[in-house]
Amino acid sequence: MEIADLYKLYIQHGLVDTDTRNIRENTIFFALKGENFNGNKFAEEAVAKGADFSVIDEVAYKTSENIILVEDVLKTLQELARYHRDMLGIPIISLTGSNGKTTTKELINAVLSSKYKTTATIGNLNNHIGVPLTLLSMTAATEIGIVEMGANHPNEIACLSEISNPDFGYITNFGSAHLEGFGSLEGVVKAKSELYDFLISNEKKVFVNPEDSIQLVKTTKATVVLFNESIVYINANPFVKLSFDSLEIQSNLIGAYNFSNIAAAITIGHYFKVSKEKIKEAIENFIPSDNRSQVIDTDNNKIILDAYNANPTSMKAALESFNDLESRHKTIIIGDMFELGDYSVKEHQNIVDLATEFKFDSVFFIGEHFHKTETNYLKFLDFEELKEHLLNNPVKKSIILIKGSRGMALERIVSLC
Repeated sequence: MEIADLYKLYIQHGLVDTDTRNIRENTIFFALKGENFNGNKFAEEAVAKGADFSVIDEVAYKTSENIILVEDVLKTLQELARYHRDMLGIPIISLTGSNGKTTTKELINAVLSSKYKTTATIGNLNNHIGVPLTLLSMTAATEIGIVEMGANHPNEIACLSEISNPDFGYITNFGSAHLEGFGSLEGVVKAKSELYDFLISNEKKVFVNPEDSIQLVKTTKATVVLFNESIVYINANPFVKLSFDSLEIQSNLIGAYNFSNIAAAITIGHYFKVSKEKIKEAIENFIPSDNRSQVIDTDNNKIILDAYNANPTSMKAALESFNDLESRHKTIIIGDMFELGDYSVKEHQNIVDLATEFKFDSVFFIGEHFHKTETNYLKFLDFEELKEHLLNNPVKKSIILIKGSRGMALERIVSLC
């Protein structure tokens, strides 16, 4: 079946699903494959549950007219998303980067949605499946689309750029993330810059933080929109405060490292002619969630929970910002950073050395990687070891930073503090 013909079926209801556990009425089910599952096996089930059609790529499962056979289900999903994007003809803003992608995307959405009907990536559905699903969730009512793009290997951003065909792009930063897949920091820069390559070759626009030298170098051939000059950082104690066009803005975001995320949202909002009053209101009403720089007050302590993800760059920024906070008693509980490959030992030791330099009141390291480092601070192989220690030696009257990679699930620590 040609994409144009499949699009005629899709546009009848505008629904696409990939999981039979959450099938909606009148949807089109795409039978994707993974290492441990074969969606083709669920094609009939999807139709039985209310899907109008199932799209498969194995002829053995072509059992009715409601089941459409294609050469490759994933490729077909991506092509349908690109076709839909082109048919909508709306401005698309794509963003990527090593740190702060999701927070920045949410901030941009908060600002732009104060004036426009926007559709943005839900959560972090930012990969080769999530990006097509984001595009296909856009409707005729959508005025601006915001697409987050994630990657941990070369050529992935290039692929996602081709699918989303953005008119505007922004890269939050280039940091030591996913080094196992990218090979080096230089590999990270090259891979993330695939978004720049697409925008430049298609004569589209790039939003650029002038304080980031790599962004400036990589966009010399691009049509650039620099951060608004009237955005001024004031402080972060603990929440970021800034001014924009003489208006003071008090955010709910922890850490100086979030200033550039806010500045990007303000710049993009201003570019799209959102009033400064609406920008201020949107930023001040934005509250982070999903373990991203959340502030939690317990009976005994104040906790900064930043346990959604971690890499050497974001960890360093978090420690530096935490060190700058005005507080008499500071405690850090730091978990392993994943996907660092051969760089793991060195990068974990660097974080240990930095924490030592800052001389926090109490320091706890948790995980197999930190357990291999050299330090006089307490190390715990896993959560259970740390849990036992905290139950017997509770932390009280302190501000506590909890940070680590998603796989460490450090949000479990909150109930112990």
